[in-house]
Amino acid sequence: MKTFLTSTISILFAYLSFSQQTINGSIAHGGITRTYILYVPASYSPGTPAPLVFNFHGYTSNATQQMFYGDFRPIADTAGFLIVHPMGTLDGSNQPYWNSGWGGAVDDIGFTSALIDSLALTYSINQERVFSTGMSNGGFMSYTLACELSTRIAAIASVTGDFNINQFTTCNPAHPMPVMEIHGTADATVPYSGTAAFATIPNTLSYWTAFNSCDLPAIMTPVPNINLIDGCTAEHYLYSNGLNGVEVEHYKIIGGGHTWPNAPITVGITNRDIDASIKIWEFFMQYDINGKIGYSGLNDLAASNNYSVYPNPTMNNLTINGLENTKAISSLYISNLSGKTVMTIENYNENIDVSNLVQGIYFISFSNGNKSETIRFVKQ
Repeated sequence: MKTFLTSTISILFAYLSFSQQTINGSIAHGGITRTYILYVPASYSPGTPAPLVFNFHGYTSNATQQMFYGDFRPIADTAGFLIVHPMGTLDGSNQPYWNSGWGGAVDDIGFTSALIDSLALTYSINQERVFSTGMSNGGFMSYTLACELSTRIAAIASVTGDFNINQFTTCNPAHPMPVMEIHGTADATVPYSGTAAFATIPNTLSYWTAFNSCDLPAIMTPVPNINLIDGCTAEHYLYSNGLNGVEVEHYKIIGGGHTWPNAPITVGITNRDIDASIKIWEFFMQYDINGKIGYSGLNDLAASNNYSVYPNPTMNNLTINGLENTKAISSLYISNLSGKTVMTIENYNENIDVSNLVQGIYFISFSNGNKSETIRFVKQ
């Protein structure tokens, strides 16, 4: 979010007050004192683990501005989750930013993990329900956490953020990752059609729908155009039935700019047909780190009608369940999400050692007589 928001947001301070706790805190990480603003709603009950939502500011913005601009506090008051608004460090241009693969030596991934640990020392946090969202660079940061801190992040949502081009080959989450992207087609800062450094939004969505094995094509639903003077409309795309019940959602803001839908301040073409904060929490509330809460599908993620593998997820060994004759197995190999073969097994003997594989989702393929089978599994 641009720095010209500062004066307008400062005025809001004079008119808004909260009975809930808004705490300015700091921790030391990587030799730097890092600050944050924590919002604790009145509905928080010590001793009852509550979800935690990270709300990352955009480039040149700050934690205070994001707390007001992408405001979750009224939602947290009734839903009972904590919100932390971390503060980035300064880049070479002396602007606040998040090191979401953008260069520099600041360890923002480690800072995020350390901040979870620090908050958990004082507050009752459900560490299986830690979520990340943010505006612009804060959206990029959320994608980076989905890739590199997935063992602690249950789901992410990006508003006007994106995937870096180089993340397609380096991203490898440890579990299916629910993803929401809210993006305007007229965004001039992070273009919908991408740049040399940023992916196109359709390609970003394609990566996550493939990673999560969601159904294609998406179910598209026009959003009712309830505000006729905001200069834009919206469409909702739902990619459902992914691993562990995970879904990918996209709000495509037709004609929308680099803005947070229904933000309290209008700084560009801002959609008023949806409230981004409400849509994001409605998305987050469905999940914990194991996938969709209450999901009744196969826990072992088996993708075969006749066979499964166990244990799944696994750290070391796999066994194929459902075989009557292991000697009938031929052409057994394991591939990653890009289709590259990473392991070939010459003689299957009821145990496959996958301990050398990096964390992620893989496919084990084999022939049994005249029939070929492919089964998904997760390496922890």
